[in-house]
Amino acid sequence: MKNLLVRCFVVLLPFLLAACASTKIVPHPGHLFDDKLFSSPSERVSADDIFAVSDAMKRYLKVDIASQLQAKGTQLGLIDALNSKSQLKVQYDSATTRNAAQTFADRAGNCLSLVIMTAALAKELGMTVHFQSVFVEENWSRSGGMYFTIGHVNLTVGKRYRDIKSRIDDNVMMTIDFNPPLENKSYHTWAINEQTVMAMYMNNRSAEALARGQINDAYWWVREAIKQDPGFLSAYNTLGVVYRRNGNAEAAEQALNYALARDPANTQIMSNLAMVLSDEGRTVESKVLTEKVERVQPYAPFHFFTLGLDAMQAGDFKTARDMFQRELARDPYNHEFHFWLAAAFARLGDVPQSKRHLGIAMDFSTTRKEHDLYAAKLDRLKAVN
Repeated sequence: MKNLLVRCFVVLLPFLLAACASTKIVPHPGHLFDDKLFSSPSERVSADDIFAVSDAMKRYLKVDIASQLQAKGTQLGLIDALNSKSQLKVQYDSATTRNAAQTFADRAGNCLSLVIMTAALAKELGMTVHFQSVFVEENWSRSGGMYFTIGHVNLTVGKRYRDIKSRIDDNVMMTIDFNPPLENKSYHTWAINEQTVMAMYMNNRSAEALARGQINDAYWWVREAIKQDPGFLSAYNTLGVVYRRNGNAEAAEQALNYALARDPANTQIMSNLAMVLSDEGRTVESKVLTEKVERVQPYAPFHFFTLGLDAMQAGDFKTARDMFQRELARDPYNHEFHFWLAAAFARLGDVPQSKRHLGIAMDFSTTRKEHDLYAAKLDRLKAVN
């Protein structure tokens, strides 16, 4: 378990979903929805659940850490509770995006889930909450035959004021970041509103449903994401993916064209649209878009990783090692890349390097299951050597 090392809100790639936050008011594009193509969702899809505070959360604030909040103040008291291993004990787990109450109950969540839970607790304490999207280098993961790019969000909380007319001074705002930048390394942020955070949450839920093959649920989640923030373009990309997975090429094209018209340089949207056009037999148009993407991004995410897997299967472990190392040069924090590099080193007889990369894979793992798997393999390797 990492020191609250958190990867944030997800968005898919070929099928790709890209992160693009906006606070600008945008008209609701209801013409992009076609509810009759989908059956009812298998679970409740409601914005009301996202920041809802459970009885257990209220009891935690009023009883469990009440003296700490009184002694240290609401900001420091809450932050200490989040960081202390003897209190909340929240672990990072990217298996699913949880709402505030679920994150608190499970004591686990991805970074968006942790931000949502923290915001809900802070607001329950009467504090002012502001959300920020953080610019980070592209990181990728994959699930259910889809690729995901990982973004990052954090929040700032303000002190509670008795005088409602008091203005918040920047000096009394504190930022809570579950994956802070490296020491001495600055990072850029931009403010996002609560509606955008809710759209991110629902877009995540849609992407996760897609990865599980639950297309109907995916539609209703992304539909609600767009309702919450019509300016959040990632959701239109997701909607296009949902339609394509459901066999509705015309609707997919319409959603993706809507997104691309508002973000013409977005390669993820272009890639998805190229695939839809190919499905429709419009090969010339598809090729034009694909070539445009390739000029901007000569090697797609996981390109060298896939070549490495092919080399492993062929028994060419030196080439596999080299390919995995090339992929790691582009994304050094991907646990899967480190795991397979460890496997290549093991096949080459380089046990120290295999142990090293297994250890890194364990540290960068994003679910408890992955962490335990890598730990077990590392223990076996240590036992044999």
